[in-house]
Amino acid sequence: MRCDGPLAFSWQRKSADKGFHLRRKGVMKYVVDAREMKHYEETVMDILGMPASVLMERAALAVAEEIRGYAAARKLRAEDKSLLVVAGSGNNGADGLAVARILSQEGWQVTVYSAGSRAHCTREWERQYKIMGFYPVRVVSNWPVEEYTVLVDALFGIGLSRQIQGEYGAVIREINRREGYKLSIDVPSGIHASTGRVMGEAVRADLTVTFGWAKKGLLFYPGAEYAGRLAVKEIGINQTCFEAAGNKPGMFYYEEPATALLPPRRPDGHKGSFGKVLLAAGFEQMPGAAVLAARAAYHAGAGMVKVVCPEENRCILQTAVPEVLWAGPEDWRQVCDWADVAAIGPGLGRNAVGKGILTGLLAESRLPLVLDADALNLIAGDMSLQILAAGQGEAGRSMILTPHEGELSRLSGKTMEQVREDREHVSRALARDLHCILVCKGARTLVCREQGEICVNLSGDNGMGTAGSGDVLTGVIAALLAQGAEAFEAASVGVYLHGLAGERAARRYGSHGLTAGRLAEAVGEYAALQVLE
Repeated sequence: MRCDGPLAFSWQRKSADKGFHLRRKGVMKYVVDAREMKHYEETVMDILGMPASVLMERAALAVAEEIRGYAAARKLRAEDKSLLVVAGSGNNGADGLAVARILSQEGWQVTVYSAGSRAHCTREWERQYKIMGFYPVRVVSNWPVEEYTVLVDALFGIGLSRQIQGEYGAVIREINRREGYKLSIDVPSGIHASTGRVMGEAVRADLTVTFGWAKKGLLFYPGAEYAGRLAVKEIGINQTCFEAAGNKPGMFYYEEPATALLPPRRPDGHKGSFGKVLLAAGFEQMPGAAVLAARAAYHAGAGMVKVVCPEENRCILQTAVPEVLWAGPEDWRQVCDWADVAAIGPGLGRNAVGKGILTGLLAESRLPLVLDADALNLIAGDMSLQILAAGQGEAGRSMILTPHEGELSRLSGKTMEQVREDREHVSRALARDLHCILVCKGARTLVCREQGEICVNLSGDNGMGTAGSGDVLTGVIAALLAQGAEAFEAASVGVYLHGLAGERAARRYGSHGLTAGRLAEAVGEYAALQVLE
């Protein structure tokens, strides 16, 4: 069965019993680093035979299109259409020269500031400079005193690997100081295309136009902040080259709009057929964690949720979530026989009872498992639990771990600085070591499969940095698993849906007023969109 819509996900029955497999269709956008992008560019030119000049012209046309769109949106008069292109001596600069030539033909008053040494110019730069000479483009080697409506940053491209200093640093500071709308070609000059790090100095763009696929450095912070709005343009470097190149990128993201993320509801279904979630949460003085996770699981489509927590928190739990079922900590084994998936950790604490349930779920249950919060801290502090968890994953059991950076540090044995410097590789390594799906939560949450594939999440709002947001995510992922989603896709779609719900809640309450309770409600509201739209 297929859900139609601009974002079409289909959930297909895997077997005669229960289970669906979510197939990504038409919404998956690849992400590349600088090395991968160069490899695909070479493939297109050397194997597929597309000339570099054709790629460059298409890139320039794509940039020009965005500038026209800006002018139309601002209703610029002809006399206000002034453009400054800051061009380096490489192929990124050559792209800028082509943009200058194209817009000069359309009546723009165009100036090119040529930075760098002419002796180091590439062949394509020389070609574009020669062509540009036949058109009304002013070329200067010193900063013009005039102000410009639009400034195009064509200084450095994706190949930048050294710290920027001296003359180039001064050029970037001047770009940032100037008034006008700033557009960077491919990547803001000074941003590392693979990591997002600032290489000494970097252009703060209003818009970055990149080609083929998004670059990692444009999605990861701080690069994402410097990039401004991101426009990914097709210029001929596309999925056709994957077969010729012999590989495809290992990272992707989901893109708006999205109205069909959740599995379809069978017309003859009932509460038992829509998934049953065991949630071990809300111990000690933290019943709210269980409340939030249970609400989120129901709002994400779970048919039944049973919370394992102490008797003293039962009244709070069932008053806040009347739909929820309850069981005492001593009854978790019976609940396993009933459930389709188990989630443990939110508000669990690190006492002996919680540790005993975690150990039992790992050792005795074969349910798909979501581990969060204190469950992760217990594993990080106990080598026997780490070995047990890794063994379960190696045996083929679906396990999803959802650490934030601090928990990832404890689990991996890396310092916080090491985690922040290279979240991608630390997350990949831990997913591989524990044979699990690893969800590294943050401003750009990474969902890593053991085999190395990564989904980077672009949805969300900074208001989601609030207590309980992670508990909501646990409930969402558990609900998708309970409805039969494959683990990696349950985690990827769960994170994406969680972020979209956060955006929805922030539009209503503002980022400052976004609470985890409102976030859980927004999950259900977003799910309703597939019916309403």
